Amino acid sequence: MNSLLLPTYFPSISHFAVMAQSENITFEMEDNFQKQTNRNRTYIYSPNGIQLLNIPVKHSKTAHQKTKDVLIENEFDWQKQHFKSLEAAYRSSPFFEFFEDDILPIFEKKHIYLMDLNMEVLETVTKCLRMKLEFNITSEYFHEAENVFDFRYLANGKKDTNSFEKYPQVFGDKHGFINNLSVLDLLFNEGKFAMDYLKTQKIV
Repeated sequence: MNSLLLPTYFPSISHFAVMAQSENITFEMEDNFQKQTNRNRTYIYSPNGIQLLNIPVKHSKTAHQKTKDVLIENEFDWQKQHFKSLEAAYRSSPFFEFFEDDILPIFEKKHIYLMDLNMEVLETVTKCLRMKLEFNITSEYFHEAENVFDFRYLANGKKDTNSFEKYPQVFGDKHGFINNLSVLDLLFNEGKFAMDYLKTQKIV
């Protein structure tokens, strides 16, 4: 299928399932930034249950700002905080140490633009998954996308109602299975089997 997606921060499993099942991928570059979406946030499975990791961004003085123009607020040491949270969540998972050296550089580099960070995240995670990443980008915004499956709604977690097969999670015995977290949850728990999982999940 041909799919249209928004680049988000360590995207959800649903986002990567679409990518794994698509022949052609186009990333939306011309949308307006919307607060409280996965454009600058992701969800992981912490020792206390679900945890939000949020990237602070500089607020625009204009009403509408394109996501590609959004600047990261680097006065806060959010990267250190995020990586510490990932360690607390996944240090004891089967594959955290295997992928740690691939993931760590993202948290050591100071990105200026949110979109640049999100694209580097996509590049890094697809390499970990051994997923071939070839894509197009949009040059203008269309509210209704033609000749493509429009999965831009996945950037808004509240609109993403996908439910997936259970797999082992670090704190599953304590809190039960938590569905559709960041793809990192799947990667650290399933390793090389993550790609097989993504290819077989049903997307609605």
